Amino acid sequence: MNRIILSIPVNFQQRIGMTQKLKIEIREAVRSDIDALVQLLKILFSMEEDFSFDETLQRRGLEMFLTHQKDRCIMVAESEGNVIGMCSVQLLVSTAEGGLSGWVEDMVVSPSYHGKGVGQKLLVSIEKWAAERGATRLQLLADRNNQPALRFYDKMNWAGTQLICLRKKPL
Repeated sequence: MNRIILSIPVNFQQRIGMTQKLKIEIREAVRSDIDALVQLLKILFSMEEDFSFDETLQRRGLEMFLTHQKDRCIMVAESEGNVIGMCSVQLLVSTAEGGLSGWVEDMVVSPSYHGKGVGQKLLVSIEKWAAERGATRLQLLADRNNQPALRFYDKMNWAGTQLICLRKKPL
């Protein structure tokens, strides 16, 4: 399991009124994280119009994600023993790329940690994970009305496309 320990610079801590260094560990998720990940998905799905939270379904999806980790990964951000954020990616074959691309499925940070660099560190870790496995592109869906998320992705150099998302449910 890859582990990265990150510390927030002192000048940033002072700006937000922190007296101690906020230590954030970015690591791959393990099964014992599932309860915390379910709670993060509850936060995420409360902001999205196309999805609704169902603990049974989200728990099942997380368990599936953590079962076959060769072509998928969930990275978590942990601080003081608490999971405070997550980002997941799945590898797919892209005929446009002539190789692998990554589909970022869930990106969420606990609201009390917004603006502290946690999301940036999670997304960079997912980018690194996918690139190490040969992916040449990442893609994701974001709720068109979630302006903070769209600004975040713009800041992280993600670009919009001319594609639209369609879905068919149930099958």
